[in-house]
Amino acid sequence: MNLAKALGTVGGLTLASRVLGLVRDSLFARFIGASFASDAFLIAFRLPNMFRALFAEGAFASAFIPMFNKKVGDPEGRGLADGMAFAEQALAVLFPALLAMTVVLEVFAWPVTLLLSGKFNGASADQFAFAVMLSRITIPYLMLISLVSLFGGILNSLHKFWVNAAAPILLNVTLIAALLLFHHADPLVTARNQAIAVSVSGALQLGWLVWACRANGVSLKLRRPRMNPEVKQLLKLIWPAAAGAGAVQINLVISTALAASLLAHGSVTYIYMADRLNQLPLGLIGIGLGTVLLPTISRHLGAGEEAEAMETQNRGMELALLLTLPATVALVVAGEPIAAALFGYGKYTPQDTHFTAQALAAFSIGLPSYILVKVLTPGFYARHDTKTPVRFATMSMVVNLIGNLLLIVPLQHMGPPLATAIASTVNTWMLWSTLKKRGHFVADAQLRRRAPRLLLAALAMGVVLWAAQGLLMPYVHGTWPVRFGALAVLVSAGMVVYGLATVLSGAFSKDDLQLLLRRRRKTTE
Repeated sequence: MNLAKALGTVGGLTLASRVLGLVRDSLFARFIGASFASDAFLIAFRLPNMFRALFAEGAFASAFIPMFNKKVGDPEGRGLADGMAFAEQALAVLFPALLAMTVVLEVFAWPVTLLLSGKFNGASADQFAFAVMLSRITIPYLMLISLVSLFGGILNSLHKFWVNAAAPILLNVTLIAALLLFHHADPLVTARNQAIAVSVSGALQLGWLVWACRANGVSLKLRRPRMNPEVKQLLKLIWPAAAGAGAVQINLVISTALAASLLAHGSVTYIYMADRLNQLPLGLIGIGLGTVLLPTISRHLGAGEEAEAMETQNRGMELALLLTLPATVALVVAGEPIAAALFGYGKYTPQDTHFTAQALAAFSIGLPSYILVKVLTPGFYARHDTKTPVRFATMSMVVNLIGNLLLIVPLQHMGPPLATAIASTVNTWMLWSTLKKRGHFVADAQLRRRAPRLLLAALAMGVVLWAAQGLLMPYVHGTWPVRFGALAVLVSAGMVVYGLATVLSGAFSKDDLQLLLRRRRKTTE
């Protein structure tokens, strides 16, 4: 399997989902703005969104895929039939556990909302009751998206990466439809309709994955749960992997709760909108790489191909740096015109746009580390080590909490994003140094040569963007065609300058780029 081709497939669909997400967020800003209504919905959406990141993009996949692949690839077994039997055992335990968790969370929605929001800052009893109602509406999404992760993990193991990567598109399409068809003059009504759309989208995503599995010859039956050794091993791997893979999400929950409880209404929305822009390159690069690297490295290690596993991880890091460094510089330097073009109209004021750009700059400092976590953790999970990442994730959460407490008052809405970036950087350093110490990852000569040159190219691009944004700022507040035309000019200029800089600095030659992106088929089996 060609790593660049697989990443292009997953990353392309994830990019489509993220672009639709930006359309959704633009409409959200227009019809709801930055207010208590927007904060209340985003708090209600934070918990299911975290579970999506932890299970659909993290813990369950990290634990399930290596075990499933081992079953399918066992030369003494029955291949896919053994894998399906294991998947049915996992479903038999997962479904009732998720159902029970959903019921418990519905019953205790009030304290859960209190934990996530600190009862907001100065909210009335009626306002908080409204926020609790939104949480109850969105809670079923947790169960639905966790089941999606099971079926998605099966399809990823069968190298049907595109099916699972396309599922989040249904979430954005559903929320966009709700905004366009059911928006109201009262932002509270629009926020409630958005909460309903979240759970509806979960049902649609689950239906899509079940249909895709059946189309690929996979049909799971719901059996009586049995805690056999394999299921126990799966559960043993899931929970620590949840914290290890979801350190960024857990840090965001902490940041959001502190912002809701200590800062003015609207601050949660500034942080959320900034995070959404920050998530665009993270979704395109980080999640795509993590999705492709884990099964690829697992298969190499299962076949005793340590050198090939090391090569795969080096090229994964190379791809990550190639795409992440320019995105980081662009979001830090040109956050103001980007936020203005996407969000700065309707109920979203110029001050809201400015505060969003400030939060975006703070978040984006940590963008390389957010993505490198996705590149490094498969090196642990493929070796069935979930304890080390969770230990480091716990340490990084402590760093995040301390950073929040120190920075949130003096820096306001910039404090929590900056603390999250610092904590993720600490987590990345610990993961990298441990893999290096164990001999599981050594940067090869090619990576060592290219990394500093890529940074130099990204900084050169940043200088050009800094000069260009002043000329384009008057246009990002115009009509839709004008503002997106200005944004397209800014992005295109950055891409051209970065591409030339990578060649001039020697980071990549033309032949290197052709070799990296060539769609030649390599099998890992």
